[in-house]
Amino acid sequence: MQTTHHGTIVIQPHAGQFVIDELPTLVLCCTVWVYGGMEGLPLTVLAVPVAVLFSLILLYRYIYLRRIRYRIGAEQLISEHGIIRRKVDYMELYRIVDFQEYQSLLQQLCGLKTVHILSMDRNTPQLDLIGIRHKDNIVAIIRERVETNKQKKGIYEITNH
Repeated sequence: MQTTHHGTIVIQPHAGQFVIDELPTLVLCCTVWVYGGMEGLPLTVLAVPVAVLFSLILLYRYIYLRRIRYRIGAEQLISEHGIIRRKVDYMELYRIVDFQEYQSLLQQLCGLKTVHILSMDRNTPQLDLIGIRHKDNIVAIIRERVETNKQKKGIYEITNH
């Protein structure tokens, strides 16, 4: 988590999230590489091209994950992702209505979490901030900025209980 001189917080998924997301493919890729290096076994000639293909897929997914950026500004939460074709989603903070944090077992072991944000935004009704360090209290920061923006715009929530 890094803060710019304008007070914008920039977050990037932790590299450990790649291992969590791609663990089965990583194991399979390593297994195929080892099998391809053995002599005298059937289909070892096919194993190397398959291993290269898996490796290229994993490389692409790693670069994709590392190029994700979440920017929490004074009025917007901006999500940027993509390699060849970049996509930028803008979510007005005053439209955010709820948060959830969750951790898979592997995320717990790695000290990471996913923050799920629900909003009234038509283009981005929900956004998952993946691979966030568990110790980073992102929800509190976003919540504070959401409340500030709602007060600035005179937006109040009416509930029936």
